[in-house]
Amino acid sequence: MSNGPLSSTRPALSWLWRMAWRDSRRSRSRLLLFVSAIVLGIAALVGIRGFGDNLARSIDEQARELVGADLVLSGSQPFDSTLAPTLRQLGRDRSDEVAFASLIQFPKGQGVRLAQIKGLTGNFPYYGDWLTEPTTAVATFRQSMTSRERVALVDDALLVQFAAKPGDSIRVGKLTFRIAGRVRKTPGQSGFSAAVAPTVFIPGQYLPETGLLQRGSRVQYRSYYQFAPGTNVDAIIKTLEKRLDKVNINSDTVTERKRQTGRSFTDLTRFLNLVAFVALLLGCVGVASAVSLYVREKVASVAVLRCLGASGSQAMLIYLLQIAAMGFVGASVGAALGTAVQLLLPQLFAGFLPVTVNVAVSWPAVAQGLVTGVLVAVLFALLPLLSIRRVSPLRTLRAAYKEDTAKPDPLRIVVYGLIVVFITGFAYLQTREWKQALGFAGGLLVTFFVLAGLGQGLRLLVRRFYPSSWSYVWRQGLANLYRPNNQTLLLTVSIGLGVFLMATLSLLQGLLLSRVQVSASDGQPNMVLFDIQPEQRAGVTQVLTSRRLPILQQVPVVTMRMAAINGQSTAELKKDTTNGRSRGGLTREYRVTYRNKLISSEKLDQGLAPYLPPDGIPRISVDSDFLRRLQVELGDTLTFNVQGAPLNTIIGGTRTVDWTRVQTNFQIVFPAGVLEPAPQFVVLMTRVPDNNVLAAVQRELVQRFPNVSAIDLGLVLQTLDDILSKISFVIRFMAFFSIATGLVVVVSSVIVSRYQRVQESVLLRTLGASRRQILRITLVEYALLGLLAAVAGLVLAVGAAWALAYFLFEVPFLPTMVPLLILAAVTTALTALIGLFNSRDVLTRPPLEVLRGEA
Repeated sequence: MSNGPLSSTRPALSWLWRMAWRDSRRSRSRLLLFVSAIVLGIAALVGIRGFGDNLARSIDEQARELVGADLVLSGSQPFDSTLAPTLRQLGRDRSDEVAFASLIQFPKGQGVRLAQIKGLTGNFPYYGDWLTEPTTAVATFRQSMTSRERVALVDDALLVQFAAKPGDSIRVGKLTFRIAGRVRKTPGQSGFSAAVAPTVFIPGQYLPETGLLQRGSRVQYRSYYQFAPGTNVDAIIKTLEKRLDKVNINSDTVTERKRQTGRSFTDLTRFLNLVAFVALLLGCVGVASAVSLYVREKVASVAVLRCLGASGSQAMLIYLLQIAAMGFVGASVGAALGTAVQLLLPQLFAGFLPVTVNVAVSWPAVAQGLVTGVLVAVLFALLPLLSIRRVSPLRTLRAAYKEDTAKPDPLRIVVYGLIVVFITGFAYLQTREWKQALGFAGGLLVTFFVLAGLGQGLRLLVRRFYPSSWSYVWRQGLANLYRPNNQTLLLTVSIGLGVFLMATLSLLQGLLLSRVQVSASDGQPNMVLFDIQPEQRAGVTQVLTSRRLPILQQVPVVTMRMAAINGQSTAELKKDTTNGRSRGGLTREYRVTYRNKLISSEKLDQGLAPYLPPDGIPRISVDSDFLRRLQVELGDTLTFNVQGAPLNTIIGGTRTVDWTRVQTNFQIVFPAGVLEPAPQFVVLMTRVPDNNVLAAVQRELVQRFPNVSAIDLGLVLQTLDDILSKISFVIRFMAFFSIATGLVVVVSSVIVSRYQRVQESVLLRTLGASRRQILRITLVEYALLGLLAAVAGLVLAVGAAWALAYFLFEVPFLPTMVPLLILAAVTTALTALIGLFNSRDVLTRPPLEVLRGEA
């Protein structure tokens, strides 16, 4: 023996590989189950990472098309005349746009709908092309800017809805335009935005004649600039930033748009990556449970190797190489499947993406999948494999496996630490927040210990209160829960974790989708009229009352911007990047209203409702999220620029606003007696009984008050329903990976336990037990294990989902119990059925033949 390969403390790697290969011959079917546990998790990771890589590359390549120009300046008021000389010198070409919402009408079919009107002058877009039918429509449109022919380009969605076509006419305010072509897509426009706000483009010189631009109208003014190649546009804007901020002009460059677009879709891919990580963690549970039972089968083989001179570490390396090799195989299959998934994801997200995703194999994603697959296989297999080092050569004569492994092993603590570090680190890479990553890892750790405690408690409870008076079948089934080679702890933890992760994902899916539901119950408004000038309020009200339509709400709206917080100007606050304030909250235009009480969609959190005290400084009420975003507190002073006039206010109260309610909800509410003299418009809400009345009201409004816009909430709800169905499909598509992996874990955890019960079942048959009795004993054991694990996993999932709803999403937690009960029933039934399937050989073949086959 001294000259054999086992005498060396460091045997040749080739010998270890040969032993691993030879030993795997009889166990490859079980190892395939181990492989299947990580395939779907790796597939989800590779697919999403590859999609993210392709999206980032496409955004970088098409960044100019996203903007359509090198620079965009925008504001809610015409640009200050003092800046005109400076703005004229910017770039080598300029185009202007005036955009607002208004009702448009198709005279041919009397169709009326709210649309986004854009009055254009110049050669915009400078990058990217309009997709129109006919292709000459853009040239015709630009020629009309220098002629007196009134033509328009109309979004395809509008033409389809009203069965119109190029050559027909469209009425915008007081003017009628010939439709020169249908617009399929404009640079930077997604299918989502086109569905919500279809656009009508008209030459800018006709805007005054439409009569739609009134005092107080909500209008966006934009100027598009093209610069010479190689110009550092960001540096130019940096020198103008103070002057632009002073007159409330926002700037958008290609670099900034690239950053914003990438950031928004980074959040999306991070969420999907966490979903994929759940699938991978389920695979890890499958790995640990499968290898644990696999190792128990190999104890006799390990003992023989120890008798032949192999050390415990050498024996462990043989099986670790097997696991690493199978992990690589599983990761390779998962990476190939994930590559196929990444080709599918751009089609699923097509309606939401502003760019065309150019799909190519992401080799970094494939590499990450392969490395992660092997890493999790080895890491989660190490826990059961460590026990191999302590198998004694005397195990060939001894039957008690635990005698070798009962003593504490310090290396197990190291492996547990590595697993916690891996889970926390991976979660951080997806969330980029340590608090969330630690919460994610901590929640899993608590779940693991709770499930382990339940499994151990069940064993002790059954042993302590063993029902000796029960029937033989029940006594045997319950005794199997604590006898040697019992699977109570292992299956409770593995199946319970699987159910916990699947149920939590299901609850979160419902939670995410419920956040964007809109109430459309009877009695709720289904039509909103806005941009009503104060002098038009009586006339618009008369139009509605003449048709016996209720006036459900009349709300004045005033536009303003933030000028200072506690005496410090917004320009100074924007320079401080350490205070955590939302930059958008400092620069955006606020639309506020005034009243002295809360409405049904609001609930008082702190302080009081809006009021005007004797000192004359208005006490305003703000949305609770407003405090967090702007890092302000109750009692702080806010100064607003109300269309040129400064106005000091104090935060007197905060509200929780239910934004899903069909109400005129506002972030900021002023008290009455302050804003009445300010330029404003009125929003009016009503309910129409059917589409015929809706169309008649819209036609009369277009004729009498062309500047007044009407939103058909029924159409909005239908559009939202279409969008939500797509979002729901994407979430369920990704959840499939986790649910499928969870089922694989449940199946594999029970199937690989076949060896643990087959010898006892054969012994019972030899002693005279009938097939029916063995079947019922097996059913009792596995049904109890499946039920306990499922119920424990569901209870923990409800607790985890509640915590996420309360602390992270800040929404009411109203779980739907029916899917959870179905999951518990399916898990219990599946566990019992697979347990019975494991016993088929014992029931159908002679005991001696079964023992020989298992030997």
